Amino acid sequence: MWLAELPPFIPFYAAALLLPLLPVKARWLVLFVPVISGLNLYLNNESFHAIQVTFMEFELELMRIDRLSLMFGYLFHIAAFLALLFCLHVKDLLQQVSGLVYAGSALGACFAGDLITLFLFWEMLALTSVWLIWARRTPQASSAGLRYLIYQVLSGVLLLAGTALHYQQTQSLAFDYVGLDGLASWLLFLAFGIKCAFPFLHTWLTDAYPEATPTGTVFLSAFTTKMAVFALARCFPGTELLVYIGAAMTCFPIFYAVIENDLRRVLAYSLINQLGFMVCGIGIGTALALNGAVAHAFNDVIFKGLLFMTMGAVLHRVGHVNGSDLGGLYKTMPKTTWFCIVGAASISAFPLFSGFVSKSMVMAAMIEAGHEYLWLMLLFASAGVFHHAGIKIPFFAFFAHDSGLRPKEAPVNMLAAMFIASVLCIVIGSYPAILYSLLPWEHDYQPYDITHTLTQLQLLFFSALAFVWLNKQGLYPPELRSVNLDVDWLYRKAMPALSARIAVKLSRLNAQSAELFSSWYAKLPDNRSSSSYSITQLTKRMTAVLVLLLFLGFLARVL
Repeated sequence: MWLAELPPFIPFYAAALLLPLLPVKARWLVLFVPVISGLNLYLNNESFHAIQVTFMEFELELMRIDRLSLMFGYLFHIAAFLALLFCLHVKDLLQQVSGLVYAGSALGACFAGDLITLFLFWEMLALTSVWLIWARRTPQASSAGLRYLIYQVLSGVLLLAGTALHYQQTQSLAFDYVGLDGLASWLLFLAFGIKCAFPFLHTWLTDAYPEATPTGTVFLSAFTTKMAVFALARCFPGTELLVYIGAAMTCFPIFYAVIENDLRRVLAYSLINQLGFMVCGIGIGTALALNGAVAHAFNDVIFKGLLFMTMGAVLHRVGHVNGSDLGGLYKTMPKTTWFCIVGAASISAFPLFSGFVSKSMVMAAMIEAGHEYLWLMLLFASAGVFHHAGIKIPFFAFFAHDSGLRPKEAPVNMLAAMFIASVLCIVIGSYPAILYSLLPWEHDYQPYDITHTLTQLQLLFFSALAFVWLNKQGLYPPELRSVNLDVDWLYRKAMPALSARIAVKLSRLNAQSAELFSSWYAKLPDNRSSSSYSITQLTKRMTAVLVLLLFLGFLARVL
């Protein structure tokens, strides 16, 4: 039947068009979209065939199915269902429609068979996701959303330029292995790197995600960065540079996360940390490493989504997620507390939780590849993520000191979404064969051997011991009641300050020029027609200065 062969993005786009026509009480029907589409993909994936269309003499492939795209297709359906369930209580149509188109765009991108189709959905990811930030309708969200959009559009421009050069050089648009070889491949690499939050290109994530709506961040954490991981796995497996980039990504966010007060920003830094493990696996390029990278991407969407859901529930009930002003919430939000602990155990890679069965694959692959020093960096990063996400998030939000806050428990739909995510974290961690059966490459990895299990338990034990000792001694870094900037200091502080100083200089120059012009003009004889050319030229120059002043003022306002 032709309906069974529709590309998965079409039901999501259709639902987004029809949703405004439904009454508010009937919007729960939207949950059937990812369920029916996901089941159709799972049951009928062998009957799908490549869908090709001709566009401006190019043959575009809208639907390409292999084991890699299937795994991410299943993942994006699960993420879409959890996010839609979590936001079911929201009456803001903008968030629900944006979320549907955003999820559909991720599905369209992961099943794209050519770079032009990828570009179209790549841009749709940017244009739809930004509304989940702006939907919070605060000045901070407005500015952060604009900065986010600039980064995402830049990624799209690089992707389009790389695609054009790649086609010129190879006469091929296939979305397949590229490798770092020439300018075109570097443009594609940077385009994917921006969305994957490479070091120095990552600030859009830590800037914008904490400013999104409580439900919007759950959507954002699932699709954009994981689509970038998918693209890197498709085009650049075995690229050694990615090993070093990934190792840096695992380590540097830890230092910012431990001092950050906004707990959703802590999770944003933690997201970069987890992306680093995936990037390392792709860079190593062996079957074990690549399987570990995509398996960890699968698990990260669920446990990181769970943690963002718990903090979203706190934000929904309390109005903020500042660690210094929370504490004691376990008394009135016990279910949310338990769900947060499950997410914390999963991201910390406790045995019997999902993070353990995927992160250990990347660690083992790193040793097998002979990168012992980088393995030590990943070991340090594993201890660090336990500190800032495994302990700090649940401890400061729900325990620590009693803040006196007594909010209600999260709404039923939020609890249901968190419950399903928690069950998935435990089931995947306890029965990893379920996840391993979906992996694209052949493997015979067994996570629960004595070496892996004891090593991880020792790491977790001594990390917990260090946290307790530092906290008791008063040496643990305190939460700063401010916005901590890293690389974004350049364009949020330095560039506006520099623009303001240049604007002042130009304003003084303009005033001096006007005064000079007035005095010179007053000395002219009555017949001044011969000076019309000079007056015209000076007027043009003054106009240019004024336009430049306006531009610098706009730049300072945006940044």
